[in-house]
Amino acid sequence: MSPKKDTQASARSAGATSKTSGGFTDEERAAMKARTQELKAEARANRDKAAGESAVLAAIAAMPEPDRSMAGRLHVIIKGSAPNLMPKTWYGMPAYANTDGKVICFFQAASKFNVRYATFGFQPDANLDDGNLWPTSFALNKLTAAEEAKIIALVKKAAN
Repeated sequence: MSPKKDTQASARSAGATSKTSGGFTDEERAAMKARTQELKAEARANRDKAAGESAVLAAIAAMPEPDRSMAGRLHVIIKGSAPNLMPKTWYGMPAYANTDGKVICFFQAASKFNVRYATFGFQPDANLDDGNLWPTSFALNKLTAAEEAKIIALVKKAAN
């Protein structure tokens, strides 16, 4: 092998090694794959609320406890607090979008990335602006009446 070809082969080999070690995790790859499937399904469904509801319920059913219970309860809370939001999956997790299809709020299971708390968050299109600083996501270990009341108020504000 010529020195030039040997150098190119080494560079490709080194690039493959660094790409593997510095690349995406299995969870990140799975989330990207799920998001691609969601975009295709969304295009087919053309913002079909029933299809979105079905996808969200399937995503919730696939979660282990306690994520499943929290996500199920949040689904009921969000539907009751902001019926104008459309359920859909977003990176494989339950999310709720406005009439333009933009995600307003979402739930991320703790089990998704093996962390100690679930996340309930809001996207930039949520109407939560409050001066120069406001929360955009919350750690959630347990869903009690106190947390539910806060979430209801936030979802109502975000969706309007």
